[in-house]
Amino acid sequence: MKKTIIILIVILIGIQFIPLDRTNPPVQSDFDAPADVKAIIKKACYNCHSNETKWVWYTKIAPISFLTASDVHDGRKHLNFSDWNKYAGNFAKVKEKIWEEVREENMPPWQYRIMHSNAQLTQEEKNILRNWALTK
Repeated sequence: MKKTIIILIVILIGIQFIPLDRTNPPVQSDFDAPADVKAIIKKACYNCHSNETKWVWYTKIAPISFLTASDVHDGRKHLNFSDWNKYAGNFAKVKEKIWEEVREENMPPWQYRIMHSNAQLTQEEKNILRNWALTK
């Protein structure tokens, strides 16, 4: 038992040295929306869906660091508000997809909301996003 604990401690210490990409590339084209929509998106989405991620202390401690880095890279791959112009011509579809994810409570994900209670959207905020997303 004692040997197992020592091995686990050594592994936990060792994985701290595995390099991860926790960078924020430059913003190419910022998200353009009405101020109220942008404020909601910034508070609930930007940490994973922009190049303005706030890498807080616990995102630097393995194994949590592996999960957060993976979530951010995956989030940016699916939708990146810092590359907003790359969606030109598809803004209506992107906005509808954003609303669909919010409506179905897939975004922000529950595990993110646990550590970021301010990311929990109120009904009023959801209504604002719905009205913006469904306006052509």
